[in-house]
Amino acid sequence: MKVLLVGSGGREHALAWRLARRDGLVELHAAPGNPGIAALGHCHPVRAEDGEGLLALAGELGIDLVVVGPEVPLVAGVADQLRRGGIAVFGPSAAAARIEGSKSFAKDVMTAAGVPVAEAVSVARPPCVVKADGLAAGKGVFVCRTRDELDAGLRAASALGGQIVIEELLEGDEISVFALCDGHTAVALPAAQDFKRAFDGDEGPNTGGMGSYSPVPGWGPAEVEEALDLAHRPVLAELAARGTPFVGALFAGLMLTADGPKVLEFNCRFGDPETQSILPLVEGDLLGALWAAARGELSANALPAPAGSAVTVVLAAGGYPEAGDAGSPIDGVAEAGAAGALVFHAGTALRDGSLVTNGGRILGVTGVAPTLAEARSRAYEGADLISFSGMRYRSDIALEAARG
Repeated sequence: MKVLLVGSGGREHALAWRLARRDGLVELHAAPGNPGIAALGHCHPVRAEDGEGLLALAGELGIDLVVVGPEVPLVAGVADQLRRGGIAVFGPSAAAARIEGSKSFAKDVMTAAGVPVAEAVSVARPPCVVKADGLAAGKGVFVCRTRDELDAGLRAASALGGQIVIEELLEGDEISVFALCDGHTAVALPAAQDFKRAFDGDEGPNTGGMGSYSPVPGWGPAEVEEALDLAHRPVLAELAARGTPFVGALFAGLMLTADGPKVLEFNCRFGDPETQSILPLVEGDLLGALWAAARGELSANALPAPAGSAVTVVLAAGGYPEAGDAGSPIDGVAEAGAAGALVFHAGTALRDGSLVTNGGRILGVTGVAPTLAEARSRAYEGADLISFSGMRYRSDIALEAARG
């Protein structure tokens, strides 16, 4: 099978790495890809949002399946353009991708589907959560416990443009639960937890994610299936009833409250950096499952139960999330790989044949082992072998879970 992977981040590198491990893959292409993906397949200078360019590329290469990684092209309708051109796509239509593209639309769908959610608040007063209604690269949610935080959150959300959604502040642990979907059937992936804040102890501004681990203690296959029954499958049914069936990766952020799990938000794609921790654990024919989902033929037993544990540590530019870095030489990637870590490129480029920084989140270093504690040690051992100017990372990724 010839596959075209759309995107250029760490999530897409993890997908490329996992798909390249199976015999069913004949050729792997990416648009635009990154240096890590280029080591596994062929990269093409077509932007992820360029639907016409992607359709032309897919036709020229004889692509069988397109897998769209990021949310922006999905919300913009790239999957629709490809499908109209006769290309099989793993990724939702623009109409179905509104589950992430509009928080107010998502709340309407979840309410209609009977999914437990955070309640909307009519008056902004602390404590509450302020959300930008549209896409914000994981940086559009502001937890406001004081009046100063609320004022700052309202200003920041307003600066992103569009409507603002205000909700009650839920307390508890947050986890990410993913399902592969073909419009009607949902197949679970391992649960994960990510770390959104920039600094240790969950301090600092929200980011796109500074690390992740999987599985989540206490959330085995049975518990994940219960979450799908609670959240994913009712939303799938509601979207299908509206004439907008969801095909792709449906990602629920769940808050584990004292009253049970409640959905904070839905996303229309694989998470980043959760994917870097989940995919190394997925057994079986993932490519075959994506192909079946794209064709509306996904089996409920498409993937066997996962095995092992994984921890991912994001290596970020010194100024991230406010600023990235470009052009600084990166050393130690090969050494980290030789030591047993998986290194996924997120914001890198090649300059005169040498690897350099090119973004905010530069690399994701993943350790895989039988236990979380061992996986965590492997991830940090790999991270310590890599260096670039201003590099920083959180030192507490999966720390509490590994202790438990």
